[in-house]
Amino acid sequence: MKALVLSGGAGTRLRPITHTSAKQLVPVANKAVLFYGLESLAEAGITDVGMIVGDTAAEIEEAVGDGSRFGLKVTYIPQERPLGLAHAVLIAREYLGDDDFVMYLGDNFIVGGITGLVEEFRTHRPDAQILLTRVADPRSFGVAELGPDGRVIGLEEKPERPKSDLALVGVYLFTPAIHEAVRAVEPSWRGELEITHALQHLLDTRADVRCTVIEGYWKDTGNVGDMLEVNRMVLEGMERRIDGEVDDVSETIGRVVVEEGARIVNSRIVGPAVIGAGTVVSDSYVGPFTSVAENCRITDSEVEFSIVLRDSSIHGVGRIEASLIGRHVEVTPAPSVPSAHRLVLGDHSKVQIHS
Repeated sequence: MKALVLSGGAGTRLRPITHTSAKQLVPVANKAVLFYGLESLAEAGITDVGMIVGDTAAEIEEAVGDGSRFGLKVTYIPQERPLGLAHAVLIAREYLGDDDFVMYLGDNFIVGGITGLVEEFRTHRPDAQILLTRVADPRSFGVAELGPDGRVIGLEEKPERPKSDLALVGVYLFTPAIHEAVRAVEPSWRGELEITHALQHLLDTRADVRCTVIEGYWKDTGNVGDMLEVNRMVLEGMERRIDGEVDDVSETIGRVVVEEGARIVNSRIVGPAVIGAGTVVSDSYVGPFTSVAENCRITDSEVEFSIVLRDSSIHGVGRIEASLIGRHVEVTPAPSVPSAHRLVLGDHSKVQIHS
């Protein structure tokens, strides 16, 4: 069994971070989202991985390499532009051959991995197996409709009037039957070959399409809010570990990780939080659900419920929270200016100013 990991896409909802970085490589708990998925595949016993890459191919290849660090053998498959999930299957046909495969969206995060799902698929081997989860607003997702017996009877992509609240999670399992289906579909109104349409084609041809409704944690880490939420969840599962230096006047409370080479000086760290290697936190407070990557500087500031990427500095800015700060960023106080109101008022105006 092989895997097809999708690592293209522009990541527009994470801009400006993704103007200069692949969205799959934005870290949560100081590890790229993509790496969690690759580790899940290896844990499920899958070793051959085809990785779909686009404009950020060089960055993805530099980070993942040949896959050996994850126990994988990675082959890169270029996609000239994002043309849909079914298009990714289409261009990977030669690589996939006649093998069954898992398709995994590289910016998705599933707690507990996919080992059980893969074993279930290997045992029963339907033509396709999809993961579903209940969401508050299914209009932004592929949506499945189930019959009274719990079997899939229909699928729609981002419907205006969803027939259920069951959204497709970014993990799919297929036999080679999917290849005929992706060749049969036409581009949607978005100009993409939708995997939901290919799955519907399988249903229309009476193929065996099964579903698993997951009750655990799943996130499409496509926006800042979801990134921060996944970061919070991962940090909650970490164990306390102090490998760096913490001076006598500093305090670390709860599940705090201070990586080797990091220094905490006259500061207070309240977990769950992680401080990356080479980072210096001085005269500051780092609060719960915060990940600070390697080689950062935080001085005379407070940071909570945030992600700070590598080589960035925060100095003298009071409190920062619910923020995603990119690489090589400098956050400093703005110069003070006189307090004043600037007005352009028409005749007979009445203005109340609260000083």
